[in-house]
Amino acid sequence: MAYQRGSLKKVRRKEGDAWVLRYRVASADGRRVEHTTRIGLVQRFPKDEDAWREVDRLGILIRINDDTASSRIRFNSLAEHYLKADFGADAVRPKSENSTSIMEHIVRDYLIARWGNEIAEDIKPLDIQRWLKSLNTESKLAWTTIAKMRGIMSRIYKVGILHERVTKNPVVHVETRCKTNYRAIVITPTQTFNILKALTNNLHHALVLTCAATALRSSEILALRWADILWEEDRIRVSKRWVKGKDGETKTEASDGYVPLHLVLAHHLRQWHSQTPHKKDTDFVFPSFKECGRVPLSPSIFVADHLRPAAKAAGVQIENGQRFGLHNLRHSLSNWLVNKAKVEPKTVQGILRHSKIQTTLDLYTQEDSDEARGAQGAFLKAVGMHSGAVQ
Repeated sequence: MAYQRGSLKKVRRKEGDAWVLRYRVASADGRRVEHTTRIGLVQRFPKDEDAWREVDRLGILIRINDDTASSRIRFNSLAEHYLKADFGADAVRPKSENSTSIMEHIVRDYLIARWGNEIAEDIKPLDIQRWLKSLNTESKLAWTTIAKMRGIMSRIYKVGILHERVTKNPVVHVETRCKTNYRAIVITPTQTFNILKALTNNLHHALVLTCAATALRSSEILALRWADILWEEDRIRVSKRWVKGKDGETKTEASDGYVPLHLVLAHHLRQWHSQTPHKKDTDFVFPSFKECGRVPLSPSIFVADHLRPAAKAAGVQIENGQRFGLHNLRHSLSNWLVNKAKVEPKTVQGILRHSKIQTTLDLYTQEDSDEARGAQGAFLKAVGMHSGAVQ
């Protein structure tokens, strides 16, 4: 805001007419509003030049034009402004409904809950870093989640700077860790077969087989309608996902596409199509019978009541509280294709519909101990150290 001098005004007071100086300030939500400061009684300063001299003596003009006092927006207002600006009409990159809900949860339940009442530009980088560390040591949050919180908080300030609500970003200097200790449980084809044998319900059997063979995400497989099963083209169309009780966009642009439909899988899906009472093109492939097919089955209930018990019965080691669900079938297929079937990683990337091949290699494949031992043995043989040479 340009330098302001304000204006003097006489106002009626109980003790007599008084001078007040009117000028603009930034409110807690970032808006410019009128503010007044009392100068003195007109009886004491009869002329306006007398009142202006008092304004100068008090140093009021210096204070109201001080840069550090011109942006006093509180963090909660800055954060709410971010949610409107970065997810509204001005957003450069549209966000999915699921991403929006996660972002709102982090912003309101963590960032605003901790920093909401503080002036945004008074928050210190070291205080932020200590708080983020406490989320790991005291609240036991994973560093990957904490790193995401740091990124969102930084984004709040960046949007605030773009919209001229603040002038600096204290999060720039804050450090976190982003390595995760999570390793998905990977199951073998034999264990998958035993899980399928344990699932006597035809709906559950068809769901797990399709998920294991296609590596579709849970939300994607639940959103499938029969019209998405392209029998003649030998492929399955993936164009949406089931999020919060309704259809939503796929996770990424790369996720919007097709997965192969092998003749064996097609045979089992045709069998399921002949058995289900919901077989119209617009019906869900894996419906909730309890809801008369209006929505797909509940993945959390299915996993807790059927998939986890079947997996444990098949010999899969799952500790209490350890994550295991339909997504593990996605990890398992990727890992088997790369390590055992020796499928080109680029092909596996296409099946998983990752935008970057590094995601496929880093997150969805794990080191194969048999392969590693075989490679080590080949080297020892080349050296001449075969089993007969061991003393």
